[in-house]
Amino acid sequence: MKSADVQRVVGIDWSGRVDAAGQRRHIWAGVWTEGERVRLESGRTRAEIAEWLIGLAKETPRMVVGFDFCFGFPAWFVSGEHGVASAPEFWALVEREGHVEQWLSPGGVDARFWGKPHKRPEEFSGEKLHRMLRATDIDCKLAALIPEAERQARVKGIAPKSVFQIGGAGSVGTASLRGFAVLLKLRAAGFRVWPFDVPALGLKKPSPLVVEIYTRLNTGAVRKSSAAARAAYLVKKRSESAEYRALSRNVMEKAKGSEDAFDALVTMMVMAERRAEFVSLPKPREPLHVVEGWTWAPGG
Repeated sequence: MKSADVQRVVGIDWSGRVDAAGQRRHIWAGVWTEGERVRLESGRTRAEIAEWLIGLAKETPRMVVGFDFCFGFPAWFVSGEHGVASAPEFWALVEREGHVEQWLSPGGVDARFWGKPHKRPEEFSGEKLHRMLRATDIDCKLAALIPEAERQARVKGIAPKSVFQIGGAGSVGTASLRGFAVLLKLRAAGFRVWPFDVPALGLKKPSPLVVEIYTRLNTGAVRKSSAAARAAYLVKKRSESAEYRALSRNVMEKAKGSEDAFDALVTMMVMAERRAEFVSLPKPREPLHVVEGWTWAPGG
């Protein structure tokens, strides 16, 4: 693996907001480019992000992009109920059938999509809690937060959010459903999306790579909603890391001032530090990855 095979890294803190103003305010991108200073940017809609990334890839095809939304749903929903064999096929079906806004509409056609003010349905409660999670949500996210011996006892209290949750704090369903169209567009433009496609960053004719990220794996324990906590975290990082000391004052102030900007910056910094890992990412050991997707974990 060679870090030189990756010349640009983009970490994106995503948003499922329906209004353009909200998207421009809440979607942030941290950009590391070889030989340049780190940038931290907002101001684009989801559609504009897709076009921007396609343009960046023409300049620098050896590029890795991380999105913090789920690239799939549990296999029982994708294959069992919708009859498709892979997540990319599911994205296309969702777009073709107009499911996104159907599932996101208040009192929508499928009551399993839930969130404030609607409570989690019985189907995803108690002993059936695991049904709302993908294999990667349990294996990669939950395992990173709880010791093995405590995992079963504490799953209800700290379980990662489900893609079926479309309302309330930390919900990821809305952002994920509205992100599928962007994944389809990028893939059609020549991007490879891991783990469904094999990375091609090190080839003579490279292709840009897209991965699913989970910001908490990259930031570690920090109260990100607190400006003071964000500032303290960044000050500590600056004292420990030459890469953080090289960040401009403008970038640091943006990250201190916005949780979205903070997530985008810290995630991108971790991805840039570990960029050699993206050159030859292996297939996950879980066979359901083709249907459900898989979250990239630093060092994993």
